Amino acid sequence: MSSTPSLPLAGIRVAVTRPAHQAAALLARLRALGAEPLACPSIAIAPPADPAALDAAIARLGSYSWLIVTSANGVQALLGRMAELGASSMPLRRIAIGAIGPATAEALAEHGLRASFVPGAYVAEAIVDEIGDVAGQRILLPRADIAREALAVGLRAKGAEVDEVAAYRTVPGPGAADLASWLRAGTLGAITFTSSSTVRYLLDGLGAHGFDRPTAVAALNRTAVVCIGPITAATARAEGLRVAAEAREYTESGLLDALVQWFSGPAVGTPERQDVAR
Repeated sequence: MSSTPSLPLAGIRVAVTRPAHQAAALLARLRALGAEPLACPSIAIAPPADPAALDAAIARLGSYSWLIVTSANGVQALLGRMAELGASSMPLRRIAIGAIGPATAEALAEHGLRASFVPGAYVAEAIVDEIGDVAGQRILLPRADIAREALAVGLRAKGAEVDEVAAYRTVPGPGAADLASWLRAGTLGAITFTSSSTVRYLLDGLGAHGFDRPTAVAALNRTAVVCIGPITAATARAEGLRVAAEAREYTESGLLDALVQWFSGPAVGTPERQDVAR
């Protein structure tokens, strides 16, 4: 099937590796663009192994100047745990709240909370650069257990007192099984990655389904590997993947734009695309 301006991804099979509970909108938008999407969640979200540090932070919410959340999962984990504990959200309405990007700000808004600060670029380094003077201020960072240290380190370097607590765990998801079948059939056109953990856990998962690391990397490199931003892309490249496209805006919409632009470029069959299924 050839693409049209209204269906620029017509006939392209696209794997979506984000967690199942977050994938519905992306899958629907891919279908609307003509793609045949495959849900293959390589990660899942679980409560922290020990919630003691999170519970202690919730108990002293009123002592913070800032709450900074770096994902919608962080918002849901924090607010969900507060609900379980019967903790009031009033302290959160009295402090400044920062969100790493619009999706995180939207997750806050769903709970009646407004992000007063969203950086221009949706990465930790931009938060550090743009947040202003936080010297002497106490900041709560509820994050994944495997989150990068750049944000906490950068804020501490600016003189802030930072409490970085594990609000949730990122664990392997079940998606590699279905993806392995598509890779063997050679019918996958593209794969999307929305975090570094989706890359790592996907490659780990394929190892349990007959793909050793070099074989998995080679198979994925016969597709268009599309990443949501530079951090994810750097992880993919470090694992040996050839990144075909990287979102300019680090959002789901940016990811789709990058995918569409890549497939709207030189015809498949040119040297850089000759192995990609369409």
